[in-house]
Amino acid sequence: MKLSVVVPLMNEEDNIKYLIEEVDKALKDFDYELILVDDGSTDNTVEEIKKHMNDKTKLVILNRNYGQTSAMAAGIEVASGDIIVTIDGDLQNDPSDIPMMVEKLNEGYDVVAGIRAKRKDEPFRKFLSKIANKIIRKVTGVHITDYGCTLKVFKKDVAKNLQLYGELHRFIPILAEMYGAKITEVPVKHHERKFGKSKYGFNRTFKVISDLMYLVFMQRFGQKPMHFFGTVGFIMFSLGVLIDFYLLILKLFGQNIGGRPLLTLGTMLILGGIQLITTGFLAEIMIRTYYESQGKKPYVIKEIVTKDSQMRVES
Repeated sequence: MKLSVVVPLMNEEDNIKYLIEEVDKALKDFDYELILVDDGSTDNTVEEIKKHMNDKTKLVILNRNYGQTSAMAAGIEVASGDIIVTIDGDLQNDPSDIPMMVEKLNEGYDVVAGIRAKRKDEPFRKFLSKIANKIIRKVTGVHITDYGCTLKVFKKDVAKNLQLYGELHRFIPILAEMYGAKITEVPVKHHERKFGKSKYGFNRTFKVISDLMYLVFMQRFGQKPMHFFGTVGFIMFSLGVLIDFYLLILKLFGQNIGGRPLLTLGTMLILGGIQLITTGFLAEIMIRTYYESQGKKPYVIKEIVTKDSQMRVES
């Protein structure tokens, strides 16, 4: 089967020559293509690719910097292989792990994710990553050890249906799980960065939190948003009604309730509940429009088996 190795790149001019050589060395026994996606580099990355590319290399140049997720999505879109591999361009991932991961994929999995067993990064960065991985596993229920490892191997149908947007490349295992993929993990090698500088900073923490909130909502309520908005809205509305009913009883007994903060709270809960329920209705309409206007289905058929096809397989 043909392999497509997708590598998002930004300002990695010093790594290009070695990257192409290492991939070619690791995959010399495979039919493969190397897709290098330049994500708006401002150095000589593109020139270095053109200088060192071979007949297996395909260069995809984006018109500006969109971020790693979009660059990865562009490479996957162009990929023609039956198996798609994603790997960083900074040479910290080792292409020599790819054959082992492909072999693991052929055991019946849809995605094989790498675990940087002996990670060569700063202690503080490893500490933050460990905490983030633990939180993501707890919140999503998708038990992947190392969400930050770019080295992953996919079957073509899974990779092509990941629907990568924004900064969601960090959560590819969750997207794959939502698609229905069977995922496993294997330890992979990790090297210190030899050239260039890391693109990651502390500000990515806030992006990770925002994307995680979105993914958790989509994971649980993506097809039935009314279950979220309607439930929360009904609880708020009911609490508001109970509070205002209590205040009405007090009013009937002659007490002054006009200046009570509880009256304001009850009114706000009722209005907020009505707004959330209405939002749920609108979200449901948008979901239906999304699927029906584009002819999309809220499900994916993995296989259709008939008696005749089963007999052919058994024979």
